[in-house]
Amino acid sequence: MVRDDGETVGLFEPLMVSEGSPVRSGLNDLVLELAEKSAAFRSSLPASIAEPLADLVRAMNCYYSNLIEGHDTHPIDIERAMRNDYSADPKKRNLQLEAKAHVAVQKWIDEDSMVEPPTAPASIIELHRRFCELLPLELLFVENPKTGEKIPVVPGELRKRYVEVGRHIAVSPGAVPRFLDRMHKAYSLPGRIEPILAAACAHHRLLWVHPFLDGNGRVARLMSYAMLRKTLDTRGLWSVARGLARQEAAYKEHLAACDGPRRGDRDGRGTLSEAALASFAQFFLRICIDQVEFMAGLMRPDRLRDRILIWAEEEIRAGSLPVKSDIVLKAVLYQGQIERGEVESILGTSDRTARRVTSALLEAGALSSVSTRAPLKLAFPAKYAGRWMPGLFPDRED
Repeated sequence: MVRDDGETVGLFEPLMVSEGSPVRSGLNDLVLELAEKSAAFRSSLPASIAEPLADLVRAMNCYYSNLIEGHDTHPIDIERAMRNDYSADPKKRNLQLEAKAHVAVQKWIDEDSMVEPPTAPASIIELHRRFCELLPLELLFVENPKTGEKIPVVPGELRKRYVEVGRHIAVSPGAVPRFLDRMHKAYSLPGRIEPILAAACAHHRLLWVHPFLDGNGRVARLMSYAMLRKTLDTRGLWSVARGLARQEAAYKEHLAACDGPRRGDRDGRGTLSEAALASFAQFFLRICIDQVEFMAGLMRPDRLRDRILIWAEEEIRAGSLPVKSDIVLKAVLYQGQIERGEVESILGTSDRTARRVTSALLEAGALSSVSTRAPLKLAFPAKYAGRWMPGLFPDRED
């Protein structure tokens, strides 16, 4: 029997920043700014660009989320893992498998396969189960820092032990389901502003409950990603994880501050500090806005075309791509996609030359096609991200 010490769910109130908070109007302004900028960015991208970009963002989101946990698996290695191309080094291979698991879970979210809302206990458990069941056994344990005991992590299983995270002692294991139920009820909110603000507040409160022995950070970030995807219809085109990882120290300081108790009569009416929760929500929302602006700047059609075509010209000069490859890329960039049969007329060459150019661009990963007869579309391979979309993630010598 898992022990429940009978803690009141009031222990992690407030779950939202109240309407009466002096900073609430400012948070509402940030929510509306995020909604407007996210919608503008989404509508600016044609489907032919949005679909391959979402694939790359999955790898980016995975990279940064794992980086926060101290696991550095570059998106180039993540892409290799997606092709079952693993490192001979067992440690690197395990991290590739971990990354592949993360990408698989985000793809599951992106395909609208989550039956219940992201904050539902069943959804939170399913996120953990789907992530952990794909991990190698070497990563499915936690070590007790005091005794050195290695404790197995069971995919999708709520913890059965007491845990301490930093200075925060989480609720008793038997109380976890009650606290998750309270969270879900508190975050099942109507309207335009509340559901977006809830993505920030729920992020900390899930970590405060600490429902699993391990994997809580990734589950919290995936939950927030799913909440934002649903409320803002992001289409997976940007991710808060990059911003959180780039300000990791501040992110963790905010989370620790949110664990703190109420700071006097003017700090809300709950047990925990409303001011700290409001400060974290502000930090979280500003990071979201920054990430939308960053992606929108990267994907400006004129600049994106210029960067890709300059890259193609350099590859042609180096002999890595056939002559006139840039002409095909230019056509795809302007039209969104082209039929394979169009390449010959676009180039004004023989069918053989057209096939050679097409094959080279597909082999290089610059273009993609779901079959030998399907249209040619732009791809965003991680190995070219440093040139095509500088700053998306750190460059790495291949």
